[in-house]
Amino acid sequence: MDGRGLVRSVRSVGSVGAARGLRTVRAAWRRRRADAAGLPPRGTERARTPGQVREVEPGPGGGVVRFSRSELRILVAVNGAVFCGWDGAAPEPSYALAGRCPDPDPRAVLEPDTDGGWRVVAERVTVAVSRLGSVEVLTPGGVVLRRDLPPRWWEPTGGGTARWMQRSEVRADARFFGLGGRAFGPGLRDGTYRLWNTGPGRAVGPGDDPRPITMPVQLVVADAGTHLAFHDSSWDGTVTLREGAEGAGSGHDRTGTSTLRMDGGPLRCWVMVGTPARVLLAWGSLTGAPALPPAWALGHHHARWGRGGEQEVRRTVARYREHGLPLDAVHLGVDHHDAHRVFTVDRERFPRLPALADELRRDGIRLVSAIGPAVAAEGGDAVHDSGAAQEAFVRGASGEVVQGVSWSGDVVFPDFTHARVRRWWGGLYTERLEQGFAGFWHDLNEPTSFTAFGEPTLPRSARHALDGRGGDHREAHNVYALCMARAAYEGLRTLVPQERPFVFSRSGWAGMQRYGGTWSGEVATGWPGLRASLALVMGLGLCGVPYAGPDVGGVDGDASAELYLRWLQLGAHLPLFRTHAGAGNREPWEFGAEVVRHARAALVGRRRLQPYFVTLAHLARHTGAPCVRPLWWSAPEERALRDCGDTFLLGDCLLVAPVLVPGVERRTVRLPGGRWYESATGRAYDGPAQVLVDAPLDRIPVFARAGAVIPVRGQDGGLELEVWAPVRGRTGGGTVVADVGDGWEEPEIERYGVRWAGARIVVEREGKGGARESPYPVRVRGLGPR
Repeated sequence: MDGRGLVRSVRSVGSVGAARGLRTVRAAWRRRRADAAGLPPRGTERARTPGQVREVEPGPGGGVVRFSRSELRILVAVNGAVFCGWDGAAPEPSYALAGRCPDPDPRAVLEPDTDGGWRVVAERVTVAVSRLGSVEVLTPGGVVLRRDLPPRWWEPTGGGTARWMQRSEVRADARFFGLGGRAFGPGLRDGTYRLWNTGPGRAVGPGDDPRPITMPVQLVVADAGTHLAFHDSSWDGTVTLREGAEGAGSGHDRTGTSTLRMDGGPLRCWVMVGTPARVLLAWGSLTGAPALPPAWALGHHHARWGRGGEQEVRRTVARYREHGLPLDAVHLGVDHHDAHRVFTVDRERFPRLPALADELRRDGIRLVSAIGPAVAAEGGDAVHDSGAAQEAFVRGASGEVVQGVSWSGDVVFPDFTHARVRRWWGGLYTERLEQGFAGFWHDLNEPTSFTAFGEPTLPRSARHALDGRGGDHREAHNVYALCMARAAYEGLRTLVPQERPFVFSRSGWAGMQRYGGTWSGEVATGWPGLRASLALVMGLGLCGVPYAGPDVGGVDGDASAELYLRWLQLGAHLPLFRTHAGAGNREPWEFGAEVVRHARAALVGRRRLQPYFVTLAHLARHTGAPCVRPLWWSAPEERALRDCGDTFLLGDCLLVAPVLVPGVERRTVRLPGGRWYESATGRAYDGPAQVLVDAPLDRIPVFARAGAVIPVRGQDGGLELEVWAPVRGRTGGGTVVADVGDGWEEPEIERYGVRWAGARIVVEREGKGGARESPYPVRVRGLGPR
């Protein structure tokens, strides 16, 4: 330990208490010693580049281009995605892919190109490889969207893992999005972003870069087209982004650049080209359709922190009912005193938990349990003993079980990269189900082990099964939470086959949408945290994770009444809608009667929109399109829309303009092309335009697209259609999915058309048998004077 580490450790002991502080110091020492002994020193390194083309070998969908010091495998899949793998890297095995790699496109052929290069021409994309190893991705019209310069490797002369670097150029007008959940954004500004999942350890805002969910996934938007690039390596790394600039007059353009540096792993990349909708469809077909949450999970969730028990839960639910505030789920969090005792009920606080769960369910409220991966490192604990019998826990390079530190003691961690361990862990959810829980949220699964200095993670030398391949924590760390979510999801499908599992996780990686959603973790209280919440949700949606949301109000407490309401109003329009109280955060009634009245409007509005969220969830599963979309989603060529990070589209029908700064009762909203109706007043606006609208404390501006068909909950609780009048001479329409319950029955996807017939609006259900009258009540809006 150096001087700085010692100072940090001493401060940690003083801040967290002597007992736990000393444990964290010892854990940090153990981690350092393990890595010093278990990881080979890098020593001197030798740099390598591909060299020049020597020969080619055509194959299905592309082929192999061999250089003097490397080789490149190119494959164009039937879904239009392009795979490039260096040094023999193949698409599989991969934790990101859902099943096997897509079949190659038989029409794509490797053929000679100019200046000694080669190219593969497909229906939606052309890939050109120069004689020195640069790779260009072009539109069918021949416009270059992305140019990957020849990669560079640094290989230890004594053997070991090579680190590598890939520098890419994009068009001068391009904007970067993605990289998982980031507080910057949704557009990513110039800077360096780390690719290593880390619990924030403190509340974060836009000036910070929280990393519970990092993904080497970039969505790049330019005038010439949109593309997604995914580098399939789970090792630690960084991405350095720099936007380009167009030359004035006859000046030269400066291309945008992305420089990826990885500490190891294969150099392999997938690229998808097309409209944003086509790109996310291809990404979803590659990494898997999003898991469909049960309908109740698209309602209002509430978490209550602290040591309260059954009576406190009942009191909270009663107060929500007393004030007319809709509630669909109550979350019971991890208690810091027993954070390491997973799948164990505190009998003192919850002596009759199954009865409480049954009582709440009769009122339409489900219980959700927090689960962490850390298991008490002591004999006599049931989970520990059964895991030890299964040899389920992560071991070090010398064979000993790796120990970490939780809030209340030493812990060990299951190796979720082993199929046998996943099956064992999935079976443990039986206890939670028997207690009456209907859903689960995974916390502290980066995995987090408290430490007095250094990163709160397991030793990088710790060994993992990696599903038969074997490896260490350098490769397993970023996919640890993904594999934990898989264990839970697959276990619940076996234990309760008649119901769709509800699992969401603080951490994850590419492909995590297959097993559930996420929430934004420890976002700071304060107006910066409110803005960061929106950026995190939108960025995750563009990486293929549509079910996400923040903790309304942040985690620090002390939110003002105005901030609380603005956060609540934003959260009510995001897929995962969760409020929480305790630990300094207040309930609505603790702010006073006015806040309760405005909070009721937001919560009732969310319940009214729940059928629309059900429809968006089904469409996300079928198309990969996120529920929360940037304004440029349907018009990526509109540059003015690319920098609008304070407004978003909710599906195709709604535009939401949250209030993200204090003291605002009017705000400017940029509207995309077409006619838009302000939903509160019915006033019509024609875009593209910037408009100034009212944003009083009781609501935020929400606009409906002309011709939209929005499924909502009627006053009788049934489904009805809210239809917004199309522009005269034009038609409209929309998609409706009436959820048939929380099971696996496939609902019918209904398409409705809207048109003018003389002086009235006609709404008809489209289908094979021709247009039919809607089976649901229809309410037409937007017919008043402009």
